[in-house]
Amino acid sequence: MRVVLIGTDFEVKVWETLLRIPVGQAVTYSSVANQIGRPTASRAVGAAVGKNPISFVVPCHRVVGTSGALTGYHWGVPRKRAILGWEAGIVSAAH
Repeated sequence: MRVVLIGTDFEVKVWETLLRIPVGQAVTYSSVANQIGRPTASRAVGAAVGKNPISFVVPCHRVVGTSGALTGYHWGVPRKRAILGWEAGIVSAAH
């Protein structure tokens, strides 16, 4: 399947980085910023994550705050927590 993401160059870099986060894992906004070569752009990464046009395909739910806190999610933090828990269960069952 091919997905075409339409956004700014920065947003597309962020979304492409999100696509590389393995199921059952989470990364921080600052980690994504570092991965795209913009270590001081954590807030901008957060804004780009929030503009993700296809949230479940591009796994924005796998990005958390530096403290591990489940920060904003388009459909709410309870749903983000549920998706992350579901994914963790899938990974556990596979091992």
